[in-house]
Amino acid sequence: MRTAVLSSFYPFRGGIAQFNASLLEGLSREGAAKAFNFTTQYPDFLFPGKTQYVGPGDSAVKVDAEPVLSTVNPFTWSKTARAVREWGADLLVLRYWMSWFAPSLGSVARHTGPDCKVIAIMDNVIPHERHFFDKPLTKWFLGGVDGCITLSDEVASDLHAIAPGKPCKVLPHPLYTNFGEKVPRSEAERHLGIEGGGKNILFFGLIRRYKGLDILIDAFGSLPSDYRLIIAGEPYGDFGEYQKAIDGSPARDRIFLFNNYIPDPEVKWFFSASDVTVLPYRSATQSGVNAVACHFEVPMIVTDTGSLRTAVEGKGTGIVVDSPTPEAVRDGILRFFNEPGLRENCIKHILGERSRLSWSGFCKELLLFKESL
Repeated sequence: MRTAVLSSFYPFRGGIAQFNASLLEGLSREGAAKAFNFTTQYPDFLFPGKTQYVGPGDSAVKVDAEPVLSTVNPFTWSKTARAVREWGADLLVLRYWMSWFAPSLGSVARHTGPDCKVIAIMDNVIPHERHFFDKPLTKWFLGGVDGCITLSDEVASDLHAIAPGKPCKVLPHPLYTNFGEKVPRSEAERHLGIEGGGKNILFFGLIRRYKGLDILIDAFGSLPSDYRLIIAGEPYGDFGEYQKAIDGSPARDRIFLFNNYIPDPEVKWFFSASDVTVLPYRSATQSGVNAVACHFEVPMIVTDTGSLRTAVEGKGTGIVVDSPTPEAVRDGILRFFNEPGLRENCIKHILGERSRLSWSGFCKELLLFKESL
């Protein structure tokens, strides 16, 4: 089996590139695997963060990937398909998370040759910030692939709604293992400048409107004085409304803000210092943060949106609140810390998930799916 993976790899940064590096490593244990990278992922004016690339302080996994595809240059699309054909791929794996990639990836998918199957790993079928062109572009993209992997039942349902009959397999997000091991809590608190002895709540990841950080800041304001909120992640867009909410919070002195991209070596400090991770999302499909939290044995409190209930409450790794409101989130936090045995039970179930959600298992299932197409 010769498997080509076309997506973002080092020097691009972020969750997609981290996922792809682990995916490639797992596939390489099953046969020959090669990474094909973007030369241009997004034009800078469309990218909402500070940079798309790994910085000097980040020890992201360096993947030997061939940079060939520019999403803005159609001349590279046929060049990329030719490179995949000449390498002799039996399978091409694509990552798809927004309709911006439909023209370039869809074109490559249609020209890899009759002997190469194409599977798309669909992070989203319809993106969180929707546009009128998302559905037609995604439908066109799906017309070029043989089958799809989704990371949740929610995304699979979206897929079947716009591409009935498209072969699909749901494979849960494997756990990230590239951020190192958990460190002693007291050491992590000292590293972050947080006084020990409190109840530490973590919001981690890119800060976007749909992720509901404003809801959590509001909820936190009415919690007792031994609670602390750690916010760690890069804003995609203006951070002003969140800063205003923090400045106006009665608990502002207990909010620890790290509003920048968190390099891979720093991730362990935030999860090791925390009792629980809160995802107060207004909408969601699945969350990569869940895969990081489980690796560090940190339970989660999530809102009842997308597949989060199934991923967390269904596995016993945390609790779900009914609505993305400050009141519901606050009550969920209080329940987590005050219900006897709840935290310990969540950690017990997390340990079971750690053994189940391996990259090796994910890759084996992906290749079995390919054989069914």
